[in-house]
Amino acid sequence: MMKSYLTPMFLLSFLLSLTACKHKSKDLEKSINTDLIPVTVVDITSIKSSAEISATGLVSTENEAKYAFKIGGIIASVLVEEGQFFKKGKLLATLNNTEIGAGLDQARLNVDKAKRDYDRTVNLYKDSVNTLEQMQDAKTRLDLAIRSRDAVAFNAQYSRIYATSDGFVSKKIGNVGEVIAPGSPVLEINQTDGNNEYLLKVGVTDKEWVMIAMGQQAQVTLDGYPGDTLKANVFRKSQIAGNGDGAFQIELKLQAKNYKPAIGMFGKAIIAVKEQTTSTLIPYDALIEADGNKAFVFTVTRNGRVKRIPIIIERFNNKDVYVKSGLENIQKIIISNSAFLNEQSQIKIIK
Repeated sequence: MMKSYLTPMFLLSFLLSLTACKHKSKDLEKSINTDLIPVTVVDITSIKSSAEISATGLVSTENEAKYAFKIGGIIASVLVEEGQFFKKGKLLATLNNTEIGAGLDQARLNVDKAKRDYDRTVNLYKDSVNTLEQMQDAKTRLDLAIRSRDAVAFNAQYSRIYATSDGFVSKKIGNVGEVIAPGSPVLEINQTDGNNEYLLKVGVTDKEWVMIAMGQQAQVTLDGYPGDTLKANVFRKSQIAGNGDGAFQIELKLQAKNYKPAIGMFGKAIIAVKEQTTSTLIPYDALIEADGNKAFVFTVTRNGRVKRIPIIIERFNNKDVYVKSGLENIQKIIISNSAFLNEQSQIKIIK
């Protein structure tokens, strides 16, 4: 009798337990589904395009010169300042002429003595006292003295610096009282007569230098004229690396329109080269923690989680980010809700 009474009670208890388990299972499933983060993914695209080289530099003119004294000495005067315009023929700087004048006087005295010796030797030769050889030696000494005087007089002319054309001073290097060596620059000038050509001189690496060819087109923006882009082309390539940073100089001739930029104005250039490159494009929304040319993106793993991947950015345009490296074996990346994700997150892909 006891056995038949317990069986219905046991069955009732079992059914109640089963119902409770079903409710708990549904609540757990609901909780798990609530923890899924909805994300949107996109396929990574690659395009082929002409390579571009970015560089920065300063504006200059096509005709530059460094004025210097041919001989060394003490600077007596510098008659112009930086930024000052001058006309052709203007006296710009002088050396102290005490030593130079003394040397020129000595050379003239040597000529006078050599001429007297020669005249005396000729007269003695006519009287058959001196030989022909002695007369010829005296003539040689006179000629040497004259040549020495002419050389000193020529150098004395270059103890003064005169402007060879209209222009202005871009940099004043030497100052009054300094001892300067022969050929050392005193003034850097930019010529302006009949010259309306402006250059942007930029520095590039050795690999970039090889890729750049004469005449290639470039786009230039100057800080002094924001919002306007000037066309330019490669005008000259330096064959020697710079002494300071080892960069190679490229000169871009600007189509400056009606602008007359100041010498030394900062500019940015994008030079289009002929080589084709393959670039990986991703949307701006995919980036997280961007710092300079470094950033991170999230991609989807096989188990429905996410993975944080570091990338190197090549450049930007108005719509996309060009990625230099980091996405070689990746096909899809996440572009929404990235700020809420970490590598422990579970996601739900939405369209």
